Amino acid sequence: MKILHTADWHIGKVLHKQSLQEEHKHFFDWLLKTMADEEVDLLLISGDIFDLANPAAKDRELYYNFLSQLIGTKTSVIITGGNHDSIGVLNAPSEVLSALNIHVIGGATEYPKDELIEIKGGSDSLEVVVAAVPYLRDRDLRHIDTSHKQSSRVEAIREGIKKHYDTLADLSKELYPKVPLIGMGHLYTKGSITSESEREIQIGNTAAIEAKHFSDAYAYMALGHIHRPQVIDKNEFIRYSGSPIALSFSERSDDKIVLIVSIEDGKVLSPNVVPVPKFRALKKVAGSLEKVIEQLDSYKNESTLPAFIEIEVKEDNFSSQVLAQVENLIALHKTDDRFIILKSKVNFKNGSKDTADLFKSGTNVEDLTPQEVFQRKLESENATPEEQATLKEAFSELLEYVHEQEGL
Repeated sequence: MKILHTADWHIGKVLHKQSLQEEHKHFFDWLLKTMADEEVDLLLISGDIFDLANPAAKDRELYYNFLSQLIGTKTSVIITGGNHDSIGVLNAPSEVLSALNIHVIGGATEYPKDELIEIKGGSDSLEVVVAAVPYLRDRDLRHIDTSHKQSSRVEAIREGIKKHYDTLADLSKELYPKVPLIGMGHLYTKGSITSESEREIQIGNTAAIEAKHFSDAYAYMALGHIHRPQVIDKNEFIRYSGSPIALSFSERSDDKIVLIVSIEDGKVLSPNVVPVPKFRALKKVAGSLEKVIEQLDSYKNESTLPAFIEIEVKEDNFSSQVLAQVENLIALHKTDDRFIILKSKVNFKNGSKDTADLFKSGTNVEDLTPQEVFQRKLESENATPEEQATLKEAFSELLEYVHEQEGL
C-alpha cells in the first residue's frame, strides 16, 4: 500500500492582494498525475484545506473539482480540518463524500473511535488504520481531566493533546492489534521551523508538543500546520509535509514536497520525498534604486507563471524623488509578462526615526502580523518585561479565540 501525505493547501490564499489560485490549479494537476503514476492507495491531507473559514465559491469549486477527479479511482482520501478551516464547511458534505471513499473529519468528534478510519487493500483485507485527528481547539480539550501536577493552562493544553492521541492509540491496540496505525495531526511541535505564513496556535505556540508525546503505537505521524517540510526530533517517521506552494516571501527558497509512505508486509517503510515543481518563483530584489532597476531589467523568468517580486530599495539619505521613482518603477512593470511586483519597501539609512519617516521608508501595517502590531504598542507604552509577557499571553488567547470562532 502507498500513502501520500500532504497538508496546508490554503486554497483561497491571497499574497499581497494577489490570488494564488493559478498555483493551486497547477499543483492539483500535478498531484493527480503523481498519484496515478505512483499508484497511490491513500491520500492524507492534514488540515488547512482552505485559507479562510468561509471560502469563496471559486475556491470551493476548485476543491470539489479536485476531489471529483478521484471518484472511481482506487485512491481513498482522508481530510482533516486545520486551524484555518471551518468545521461546518468541511463536514457539510461528509456523508456524501464518505460514500465516494473520501473521509472528512473537520473537527474533534464526540466519540474518539469515530476518528479511527479503516483502510482496506485490494484484497479487501484491512491494511492500515488512520487516527484522523483534526486541529484540536480549546473547547475540545476542556473536558480533559487535568492533573494537579499541571502548573499552567499551557501544560493542561499540552496534556490534553497528548491524551487525545493516547486514547486513539489505546483504542487501536485493542481493536486492531496487528494493523499498522498512522496518525494525522494539525499542531505545533517543539523545535519546528516556521515561516511568516503560519498563524500561531495554542497560546502563541507555547503549548508545543514534543515527539516523545506521541505513543509508540503510531508507525508514522502525518503532520500539518508548519509550512516548511521537516523531520521532528530526527525521527523520519514524524514529519511535516509543509505547504505544496509558497505562501509567503519567507518561503521563496524552500523546496516544496509531498511524502509517499509505503507499507509492506504490515511494516511502514521510510518515507520517500517527492519534490513539487515550482510553478511560480518568489524573488526578492534588493539594493540601491539603480541596482534594483538593473536586476529587474535583466530578470529571466524560468517558471510556468510570472514571478512574484518583492523589491527593497536601500539608499543613504531620504529623498522624495526616490520614493516617486519607485512608484513609477512599479507602474512601468504592471504589464510585464515576466513578473509582478507585489511588495515594495524603501529604506533610508540616515532617515529620522519618527513615525512619519518610518512610514515614508516603507513600513506598512499590512506587512505586520497582529502580534507584531501588539508588540509595538507594548513597547510604546514602556511596559516592563513581566507586564509584556502577561499581556502577550492574554493577547494570544484572545486572538486564538477569535480565530476559533471563525472556524466553527
